[in-house]
Amino acid sequence: MFLRSPADICIYGGAAGGGKTFALLLECLRHIDVKLFEAVIFRQSRPQIMSAGGLFATSQEIYPHLGATNVLTPNVQWRFQSGAKVTFAHMFYEKEKYNWQGAQIPLLMFDELPHFTESQFFYMFSRNRSACGVKPYIRATCNPDGESWVARFIDWWIDPETGYAIEERCGKLRYFLRRNNIIHWADTRQELYDTFNLYSEEERADVKSVSFISAKLTDNRILMKHDPGYIGALRAMSEFDQEQLLNGNWKIRRSAGHYFKRAKIGVLTAIPTDVVKWVRAWDLAATAPEDMDETDGMPQALRRNTREDASAYTAGVLMGKRKNGRIIIADVINVRENGADVRELIRNTAISDNALYGNVTVRLPQDPGQAGKDQAQTFVKLLGGFVVTTALESGDKVTRAEPFSSQCLAGNVDVRAGEWNDDYIRQLENFPVGKLKDMVDASANAYLELENGPQEFGFSF
Repeated sequence: MFLRSPADICIYGGAAGGGKTFALLLECLRHIDVKLFEAVIFRQSRPQIMSAGGLFATSQEIYPHLGATNVLTPNVQWRFQSGAKVTFAHMFYEKEKYNWQGAQIPLLMFDELPHFTESQFFYMFSRNRSACGVKPYIRATCNPDGESWVARFIDWWIDPETGYAIEERCGKLRYFLRRNNIIHWADTRQELYDTFNLYSEEERADVKSVSFISAKLTDNRILMKHDPGYIGALRAMSEFDQEQLLNGNWKIRRSAGHYFKRAKIGVLTAIPTDVVKWVRAWDLAATAPEDMDETDGMPQALRRNTREDASAYTAGVLMGKRKNGRIIIADVINVRENGADVRELIRNTAISDNALYGNVTVRLPQDPGQAGKDQAQTFVKLLGGFVVTTALESGDKVTRAEPFSSQCLAGNVDVRAGEWNDDYIRQLENFPVGKLKDMVDASANAYLELENGPQEFGFSF
């Protein structure tokens, strides 16, 4: 079903063991006799490409039989006798999408799409072009991740009550048009043509078809035969992991909503005029596993968490306190960048915040010991001319988040309407069991700064 889908974008998966990676590799073979054809399959990191049983290892079982040869640097690439190419590339940092500026990729593919940001996907979507005669299209795979933007993108195919794929919708086409970062859906192309007054062929080409095809381990009869113990390994996992990886549940939550509830958070269309204090608090994490050797000389706070969670983001939350005591969250930045780019981002954001909101305090975390003090001084120098506080983080994440959580549950917190709202509130809702907590940590620290100001271990300039 996946290989014969006519969709411009087809997403395959929803559970472990469905043969997703194998299907991507097979899809590339459709065009290997076309001289100028190129396909690019993205994984988040190079180790994922080269791991045992991963993308490259699986391709070695297929492509050499068709006369293909490979090179391993700078990216892994298979070259076929016709001149067609299949490249395996990684894209960890947000800015790495710009490495593909000007590229023309007839077949664009993502293995584990939820590992990529929405902006990475849609930027690469603009690179999905063709001059070889093959109509450009996109294929992707995924395991369930209810916190990801992919969950929103495919929600029509998912039962909102059970979280499981709706079988009768499996493989069905829907159509979308993306305008100003907003996706508009319809059951037919004509509906979107009429709604947005699309008359020319060029305008109508912006409407794309999408399909989602669910798969489970039990659909993969070959794997079940050759590794009958695999299903037992999945059944040995926690109920949460079983629901995601064995049953394909997109709505399962461990214990979401205990500390933050979406219904309790207000939305404002404009910044209030009675804000008496502003703070931008940062939570820092910025190194990919393959770049660990580049962390020498980096402030320690920029290195923390990287070995524990390679997908951690740098988050900056701009929070204000109003005369009436209410809390307003005016802006949230959430990016995955390296240390040098993070430092530049923090300084540029401080300049922008002060221009827009007046005197905004910048709060950054401080690691214990001498290295933490050195890191604090590095940021003080970087942010000369701004009010800067650095604070030791004591206690666990839940303890630090509880004061801000109390304000949210009391209905005392508003957010300024923006495209970041959904991702931000989703992370709040999934705390503390969600994989990512960067925006929660930054929010908790921002609130502590608003209420308590600089501590005896902080610096204020």
